[in-house]
Amino acid sequence: MNNNSAGHQTSLTREQTDRLDQSSPAVEQEQILPSLTAHEREKPQTLNNFGLWQSGTILLLSGFCIFLLSPPGSNWRLNLSKLNGSQANQESKPQDSFSGNILPVETISVKAVDSYQLLRSYTGSLVTRRSSELGFERSGKLVRLTVDEGDWVKASTPLAYLDTRNLKAQQRELLATLAQQRAQLKELFAGPRSETIAAARASVRDLSSQLELARKKRSRREALYREGAISREQLDEAASQTSVVQARLEEAKSQVDELLAGTRPERIEAQQASIQQLNARLASLEIKLENSILKAPFSGTISARLLDEGTVVSAGQPILRLVEDGAIEARIGVPVTAADQLQLNSEQSLQIGQKTYRARVSSILPELDSSTRTLTVVLTLDALAVREVSPGQVARWRLAETIPTAGYWLPTTALVQGVRGLWSCYVLGELAESDLSGAAHVFSVERREVEILQTQSNRILVRGTLQPGDQVIVGGTHRLVPGQRVRSKTVAGVKVR
Repeated sequence: MNNNSAGHQTSLTREQTDRLDQSSPAVEQEQILPSLTAHEREKPQTLNNFGLWQSGTILLLSGFCIFLLSPPGSNWRLNLSKLNGSQANQESKPQDSFSGNILPVETISVKAVDSYQLLRSYTGSLVTRRSSELGFERSGKLVRLTVDEGDWVKASTPLAYLDTRNLKAQQRELLATLAQQRAQLKELFAGPRSETIAAARASVRDLSSQLELARKKRSRREALYREGAISREQLDEAASQTSVVQARLEEAKSQVDELLAGTRPERIEAQQASIQQLNARLASLEIKLENSILKAPFSGTISARLLDEGTVVSAGQPILRLVEDGAIEARIGVPVTAADQLQLNSEQSLQIGQKTYRARVSSILPELDSSTRTLTVVLTLDALAVREVSPGQVARWRLAETIPTAGYWLPTTALVQGVRGLWSCYVLGELAESDLSGAAHVFSVERREVEILQTQSNRILVRGTLQPGDQVIVGGTHRLVPGQRVRSKTVAGVKVR
């Protein structure tokens, strides 16, 4: 349908055009214009406007060309050339003085370090060189204490006593037995008495007579038995009596021989062993009696009295606490790396309370503390400190440690906060320009990313993209951006303290 409409409109337009050419202008326009579309009415107007704009532009360009060729236009072109030339000359000429937008900055020359000193504080406690909780080596009843808390005692001074009545009774019994055994030993060494030998010989003679009589009696009984006067039983009794007397006689002779030979060496040795056993028991009893007296092992002060008289104590139970005077040590735990840097007998400073005292490293214990994972350093205080401090006080030790770390020291004012929590600093880049005398320089600002390793007061240790000898800007970094031109006030650099 649209195509038909378009064709119809096109044919109508051609017919209307023919009519317009053949008929009179006034009548034909009145008949044809109502049938024209709005587009056809506006098209001649648009063409007219474009033609006017084109004509105006041509006229303006023509007028400008005529102006340039005229004398006023020539003067204008000459002035414009002079202005451009003066600007170019000013940019190429060295400046006698720096303009206001070039900032003066102060810089330092950084130097690489491979370690740094770090002061760390460690705490410990004061202890005496020797302190003991004293007790008896045996059990018993405590009957006497000769000291009280705070008393100063000398070494080997008796401090307490146990009840020893039972031990002394045993001692007396052993002494009596020992005396008896010693007397028997003397008898053995002396041998049998002559009277004893004579009595033994008399007994032999008596038994010999009895044996002779028994033999005669047996002979008579045998004769009577053959005659049938006695029974067999009576004959056997006589024979038995003869045998008994014979045995007794032999025993008596053996005793006489033993008395004449003297005491046997084995019996003497056995007796001597019995005496030695008694002596050992007496020595053990003497030790128990000595252990019933508690003595001071060293000179010092009684710091605690734990029990009183009348108490039945067990072996090893503490009764008194004794603290040695004149030697106080500080025991402080430090890491293994710090202990490796210490030297024996080196002088150190300890803060105890509000005062600082001198101390000497006397030893470093070899075992690692299982709870703190540190090594214990023993420091001996000087004689002056011993009079002013007390065991149990806290000692603080500020120890300088060398940490092996490579980096650069910068003042804190040189840091610039970067993105994502990182840090950086500004350094002087390439030399941009300088004055004729060479006394002042202009540099471009460059950024260097750094990592903070250690902070000490007003300086920091960093590592990153810095290089030894870089000129780092140490002030006014908040006014700078990378690429900005600055004037250096300090080129040689200063040491960061």
